[in-house]
Amino acid sequence: MTVTVRFAPSPTGYLHIGNARPALMNWLFALKNSGQFILRYDDTDIERSRAEYAAAIAEDLAWLGIKPHRVERQSDRVARYEAAAEGLREQGLLYACYETPDELERRRNRARALGRPPVYDRAALKLSAEEKAAFEAQGRKPHWRFLLPNFDGDPFATRRTEVQWDDLCRGPETVDLASLSDPVLVREDGSFLYTLCSILDDIEMGVSHIIRGEDHIANTGVQIAIFRALGAEPPVFGHLNLLTTIHGEGLSKRTGALSLRSLREAGLEPMAVASLAVLTGTSHAIEPAASLEALADMVDLASVSKSAAKFDPADLKPLNARLVHAMPFEAVRERLAAQGISGDEAFWLAIRENCGTVSDAADWWHVVQGPISAAIDAQDREYIAEARALLPDEPWSEATWGDWASALKEKTGRKGKNLFLPLRRALTGLDHGPDMKVLLPVIGRRNTLARLS
Repeated sequence: MTVTVRFAPSPTGYLHIGNARPALMNWLFALKNSGQFILRYDDTDIERSRAEYAAAIAEDLAWLGIKPHRVERQSDRVARYEAAAEGLREQGLLYACYETPDELERRRNRARALGRPPVYDRAALKLSAEEKAAFEAQGRKPHWRFLLPNFDGDPFATRRTEVQWDDLCRGPETVDLASLSDPVLVREDGSFLYTLCSILDDIEMGVSHIIRGEDHIANTGVQIAIFRALGAEPPVFGHLNLLTTIHGEGLSKRTGALSLRSLREAGLEPMAVASLAVLTGTSHAIEPAASLEALADMVDLASVSKSAAKFDPADLKPLNARLVHAMPFEAVRERLAAQGISGDEAFWLAIRENCGTVSDAADWWHVVQGPISAAIDAQDREYIAEARALLPDEPWSEATWGDWASALKEKTGRKGKNLFLPLRRALTGLDHGPDMKVLLPVIGRRNTLARLS
């Protein structure tokens, strides 16, 4: 069996880190199993779906390193959903209901008041043709519910009906269909809810594994029943714990909280974001993976916790810095050039361990190229003059700084902080920064002489 997974976002806003988690988990699962990844836009909500959001989703996934093997749009498959719905009607498994939202809410409240679960009572199954016609004459349009298989013969005498599956993340799970309302699959305006579209797509696209958030657990029993009503065996399910903010709040596309776009614009590396999004809420230590292939080897769905995974954006900075510190020059050459930095490999290797993001290199390029505001204290002016006089001739290497400092120590008697700090301040305008033995050759003798004047 070929492993096939899917990520099915609604193009109604920008992806946030909570969306990235299932997208990445599906991609990593496909990588680990030499499988296929389908990007499937849930765009049947015509009013809210936007082409620009679909494009942004593709862009965000590409930034993370996710390259779908197949892209589908549910809006292209409406005829298939209509045919499937008609087939369910013919089997008596999809029935017309005419209650308004207010009427349904009153029934639920009444049930709660009587101490009963607020489950739909299937009253619409008792409607005669005349009663349906009367509703139609009032201008009411039916919504359509799927008749759950939780009874023997009499749909009004439900019995406990357990649907079980072995969850990739949570182990054995059970849902009792008798505790649930028959789900609405078709709205009054004839549009389809996600449930029917998703299930039919999964069947026809050969999806073998569904990996998604734990908020879908309660729906899984219903969906398994619909898979079987459509003549298909359900795929394997895995339900991930949900990412929340550090305060336990849910993430929303509408608020833009922790959007991938904002994280990218902040200069964060995709592997820092991916590593934190995937490893948070698992038993694996949170550390930056160098690639998605490496991250795939770190994650095991069975290691996912059952409690919520709190995502702290502050954790991104140290992860990002560790990735930047290990980056070879070839990995950043074009990005440095895009910032107007013409420095070579020696420059990058000299400053990378002082960069939290690649964009921080621009600050160090300014330090190297100048002009800078040299910080020379009055009591150090004679010392700086001595340093200028003793400055070695080129060519320079990493040994030059040590040779220069040794000559100055012998000449002036200075040592430690009094020896090194005035030189660093004069050459960089700062009290801290890269190791001067690697930075000095990058600054060069001409710039050094100018700053010691």
